[in-house]
Amino acid sequence: MARKVTLFTGQWADLPIETLCKKAAGFGYDGLELACWGDHIDVFKGAVDKKYCDEKKTLLKKNGLELYAISNHLAGQLVCDLNNDNRSDGFAPAECKGDSEKKRAWAVDSMKNAARTAKNLGIKTVCGFTGSSIWHYLYSFPPVSASDIDEGFNFFAKMWNPILDVFKECEVKFALEVHPTEIAFDIYTARRALDAIGNRPEFGFNFDPSHLFWQGIDPVAFLNEFPDRIYHVHMKDAIVTLNGREGILGSHLDFGDYRRGWNFRSLGRGKINFEEIIRALNRIGYNGPLSVEWEDSGMEREMGASEACAFVKKMDFSPSNVAFDAAFQDNLK
Repeated sequence: MARKVTLFTGQWADLPIETLCKKAAGFGYDGLELACWGDHIDVFKGAVDKKYCDEKKTLLKKNGLELYAISNHLAGQLVCDLNNDNRSDGFAPAECKGDSEKKRAWAVDSMKNAARTAKNLGIKTVCGFTGSSIWHYLYSFPPVSASDIDEGFNFFAKMWNPILDVFKECEVKFALEVHPTEIAFDIYTARRALDAIGNRPEFGFNFDPSHLFWQGIDPVAFLNEFPDRIYHVHMKDAIVTLNGREGILGSHLDFGDYRRGWNFRSLGRGKINFEEIIRALNRIGYNGPLSVEWEDSGMEREMGASEACAFVKKMDFSPSNVAFDAAFQDNLK
């Protein structure tokens, strides 16, 4: 049976959720992955008001849509970011503006309430970011000591273990989107993040191949490395267009600028091998939704989201329960 195809609403938070439900249904989606901003889902309200959660589910159901996950990326980023500077002022309530530690405290509460809201919604997965206090050490110059890196992973564990305790109480899992600026951005850092929290089962990954691909990481290798920790899947494409004038670090150019060395693309219009990704997901037994995170600065988004839904449905397939040469084997007996 093919997997459900959902739309992550983070890039659509400018639209009221009722409007987006109608559009997503028209695009052909089976469900939504609700962002915890805009009016899509309020985790502080959802944590204490089951009626509110039921109303959200009823709205989706009225439009023929299902709910499998919510995503709290913006709050998650604030948990471990070192300075929480003015770039993230819009991630938290206005009263937190300019106060790094006030934003962090709010973010911790938000992530805990995301778990409680998920429980009230009757779903098992919250996706998001963790932030990182050591991302700015990426190049290691001025020189960075091993203890500096250790401190970053220890800080991650200190901040996230109490959050994950609430996830455990609620029987909900957190799926980190492995991504630059997070505590885990490749295979090695993902392994180290798991080690830092004692491999507790509440913490796993939201697999998004686009963030691996442009770094030069094989997305299938990531799936092979963490077959039991893939708690959710984002479908997003990307393209690398290096021509000798730029590198993969982005050149301080905005997303979508044609001069960048890489960009996100609408599904099927980049260079990621989704055929092999589907085969790998089949191999590791992932049966959850395939959630389209639509990002392409060069394409009108409603056309792109509709096309992306059709692409994923065409690309997905169920694994075989019999070897193609089984009939031949019978003849040899």
